Amino acid sequence: MNGGVTYALVAIFGLAVLFDYINGFHDTANAIATSVSTRALRPSYAILLSAVANFVGALTGTEVAATIGSGIVTTPSGGHGQVIIAGALVGGIVWNLLTWRLGLPSSSSHALIGGLVGATLAASGAAAVHVEAIVTKVILPLVGSPIIGLLGALALMVVLLNVFRHSNPHRINDRFRRLQLLSAAFMAFSHGSNDAQKTMGIMTAALVTAGLLPSFRVPIWVIVLAAGAISLGTAAGGWRIIRTMGQRVVRLDPIHGFAAETTAATVILTASHLGMPVSTTHVVSGAIMGSGASDHFSSVRWGLAGNIVWAWILTIPASAAVAAVAWTAIHAVTGM
Repeated sequence: MNGGVTYALVAIFGLAVLFDYINGFHDTANAIATSVSTRALRPSYAILLSAVANFVGALTGTEVAATIGSGIVTTPSGGHGQVIIAGALVGGIVWNLLTWRLGLPSSSSHALIGGLVGATLAASGAAAVHVEAIVTKVILPLVGSPIIGLLGALALMVVLLNVFRHSNPHRINDRFRRLQLLSAAFMAFSHGSNDAQKTMGIMTAALVTAGLLPSFRVPIWVIVLAAGAISLGTAAGGWRIIRTMGQRVVRLDPIHGFAAETTAATVILTASHLGMPVSTTHVVSGAIMGSGASDHFSSVRWGLAGNIVWAWILTIPASAAVAAVAWTAIHAVTGM
């Protein structure tokens, strides 16, 4: 491995850890917004619980890592491949920071995927992009997961409301406020099982292109590094997005929060086992809207929800464009 590739690998790991950390505080709201808004957990306790559960969830598999690292684009070996990966990370980081600043719960997952596609298109052309895999592993889950989250949470709320229709509302709120301790932990665990793997995939792809790994197989130290970075980011919090997810989309009671978290976590964990890098933000947003709509359809602030949807739609092409520009700049400077 020559010196240029070595320096590029170090830079990539630095960018990957930074992306993972940003992903953590950007997506903290996914795991704890409902628990904080329903006052089931104090913010500091909720963030600590989320950080620990994220770390544990990140250790549970590598199926999503394989999809990100080797399933959606073909990355050439050597310095050329290193620059593509660096450009992809820059695209994801820039979009994450922008949407965090605006308080929009966009998808870190699809920012990274958009970055990979954009940098690869700029460097190697359309032939290096696996269109079929992107459709089946990215686009279909992108569209389907929030719908499943919305309908699943709505259905669960209908069941819960019918089961407890004769119960005292104050008592039910107290019970579900305590149950949210479990559903919030489940949500954070599922978040780690999906989101942390994406950075593992990028790191492992970088090791393969550098010639340090003969084939795509995630080393244990990469798993621990990615899990640690996303957990530290989670501990840093993401209060702008927490406020959007937990308070501005719909007013939640503990029973709604429990239904939203349980449904979203189930969808995300299932996707993780299938190797689908779904957006935890999409799924949780859909589940929150579904649980809120169970009372009155008008109780959901659909105008704000529409703004969130536009952020979803723009994420992949916007991050792809940034990554293409980043690849062009890095390639011009390094000559790789």
